[in-house]
Amino acid sequence: MLLIDNETTDRVLSMDATIAALEASYLATAAGHATCRPRIDITIPTDDPAKEYRWGTMEGGAIGGYFAIRMKSDIIYRDTTPDGTTTEEKYCGEPGLFCGLIFLTDVQTGRPLALLNDGVLQHMRVGGDGGLGVKYMARDDAKVVGMLGSGGMAETHMKAFTAVRDITRLQVYSPTRANREEFGDRMRREHGIEVVVCDRPEEIYRGADIVAALTDSDRPVLNGDLVEPGTHVVNIGGGGLPDAATIARVDAYLRFGDAPAALGLETFDDEFLTWRAGPTKGVSRKRAHGNMLPEKRVTLADLVAGRARGRTSADQITWSERGNMQGAQFHAVAGATFEAARAQNLGHELPDAWFLQTIRN
Repeated sequence: MLLIDNETTDRVLSMDATIAALEASYLATAAGHATCRPRIDITIPTDDPAKEYRWGTMEGGAIGGYFAIRMKSDIIYRDTTPDGTTTEEKYCGEPGLFCGLIFLTDVQTGRPLALLNDGVLQHMRVGGDGGLGVKYMARDDAKVVGMLGSGGMAETHMKAFTAVRDITRLQVYSPTRANREEFGDRMRREHGIEVVVCDRPEEIYRGADIVAALTDSDRPVLNGDLVEPGTHVVNIGGGGLPDAATIARVDAYLRFGDAPAALGLETFDDEFLTWRAGPTKGVSRKRAHGNMLPEKRVTLADLVAGRARGRTSADQITWSERGNMQGAQFHAVAGATFEAARAQNLGHELPDAWFLQTIRN
């Protein structure tokens, strides 16, 4: 049994390997060779009415490969940024600490293989999705990125975008000047590209071939009226969707796929499900968004197999998102991380006996 911390994951997991693992997993799931479920949350009130406890999990596995469950234990609350944006914040124990773990097993033997901190891998798998969408839907000559956000997701999305396109310029805005300037300086050094740190969010759209909103806002931050023809759109946060104006202007929409429905159900495309303890008055009962724009939608499997087309002209506005296949990500990317750590003799060995027992479960 191997304990893989964030430092080890950062050393062994490349963005190229992440994108390849995600693509293979999505295609295997579509072909019926793997299965997964979307995120499921359990929320419980705390003594502080402004905060709630949230336990979140997602899981999946592949024939002949690995199974993984990703688990999170968070205290959730809302905060407001200097520009008035409402954000969802979280911590475990105390602000600045977080608990996210991935438990990886062997589907041939059932044996536990690894326990991974999920911090670095979480950012890599989300950034890898952005790169996969750009790979298949952005113009081949896309060079300019317009970005809202300057945190960890912004960093891994730049790794992904530069892995699949020849990016030469980044235009970035986030509400805190010091954060966006530090991020811009780092992107110049790491990627050797021109970086423009914008003073207003409206400035990131001008001349951008890829527009990425990567924030923890609880409502949309994109401005679809400013998205230029030919742009590919990526959205993380913002309530889960781009703004209505962006969606209305999308010409082609890539959804990587849907989690297979449970046996006895025909379809299931909800982004996540929540079970809640305590009062539900004032709590949204709206189901998380599923498939959007059915007349413009294409899946990754259909696109790769040539059964459907994505972008068909240079002036189309395109948008890509994962769908509810979170569980398909972790067994694939954690499996790749485990193999790389083993090959490099990295990680911390734990006795298998700590995780096995002689009493039947």
